[in-house]
Amino acid sequence: MQIISEKAVVTAPIQQVFDFLKVPSNIELLLPKDKISDFKSTDLECSFKAQGGVTISLVFANHIEPTKLNMNSGEKAPFKYTLAIILEEKGTETQGHIDFNADINVFMKMMVEKPLFSLFNSMTERLKQQF
Repeated sequence: MQIISEKAVVTAPIQQVFDFLKVPSNIELLLPKDKISDFKSTDLECSFKAQGGVTISLVFANHIEPTKLNMNSGEKAPFKYTLAIILEEKGTETQGHIDFNADINVFMKMMVEKPLFSLFNSMTERLKQQF
């Protein structure tokens, strides 16, 4: 299953956006407070419970500075997935989106696809508010 969020344009240089996103604790600032709980972070990962009780764990992996941040599912995740934040320089602004890929069965896909798509779109919108 692949989910690609809507694109968001941030009024900040690409390096500034990249530097903000590579800090796991900053991910909390992008999450809708009413739909997540139990946010935790270290220098290399973050995790939180999404509405419905599913734990999302993001382990920061290799990055391609300043255009791509790669994250993998952590130990607490209910299934394996990768999440990439793709950034593109647009003059003095930055355009970005989330690309999520998971290897899950059809039943699980029906349960998580719509909430995850909504979550990722909310995160891209909230990123604009950070700058």
